[in-house]
Amino acid sequence: MAEVLRIERLEAGYGRFHVLFGVDLVVNAGEIVVLLGPNGAGKSTLLNSVVGMADVYSGRVVLMGRDITGKPPHEVTKFGVAYVMQSPNNFGTPNIFGELTVYENLVAASAGIPREEVPRRIEDVYGIFPKLRELRDRKAKFLSGGERQMLAIGMGLMKSPKLLLLDEPTAGLAPKLVSDFFIAIRDIRDKLGISILLVEQNARKALEIGDRAYVLVTGRIKYSGSAKALDEERLAELFLGH
Repeated sequence: MAEVLRIERLEAGYGRFHVLFGVDLVVNAGEIVVLLGPNGAGKSTLLNSVVGMADVYSGRVVLMGRDITGKPPHEVTKFGVAYVMQSPNNFGTPNIFGELTVYENLVAASAGIPREEVPRRIEDVYGIFPKLRELRDRKAKFLSGGERQMLAIGMGLMKSPKLLLLDEPTAGLAPKLVSDFFIAIRDIRDKLGISILLVEQNARKALEIGDRAYVLVTGRIKYSGSAKALDEERLAELFLGH
């Protein structure tokens, strides 16, 4: 199976604040890989390391055979990675444009791709999130939390990435919406053929749709293997450092 992402012996953090220690992780083509861990374990830092938003002290980040270690975010995006950050996030970066409509946000996210491709890609997004079609003319600042998250992910999909990084996409959502989001994440893989690295606090539902899982505790990988083989009891033990 072809590898989309390989992280090797990654040591990373922010300035002198060392967060990740010798992390190895692989995402293969067509996989949903789930990254779990307690708060403060370094999950977001790992995603930030892939896209050049954290300091990599040593190790490698390889995307489809290309070494992208330390490349700036705009270059990583061009290489086929879409990153949907938490909102709000520690960088103060909005993941949508509030003054633009839903449709205008999707068009804005298509910058750099052939104009004739834009309508098809918007239709792909609407196929994953039909609600966005209904809301196409509404300004993003008037969307609900769940609708904003749909739009943020939809904007990430506009580039037709090879790899989609999702940082806690269901945080703060109502239970019914959470279930819908996990269906959508699976559809992104199955219908659009995009590999996904998913950071998620809702471990049980994430493991249901995941192919493989990693558990990160205090900056170190404590489990790697089948998502289905990781039950709640074992997960709790890992979170506690056992």
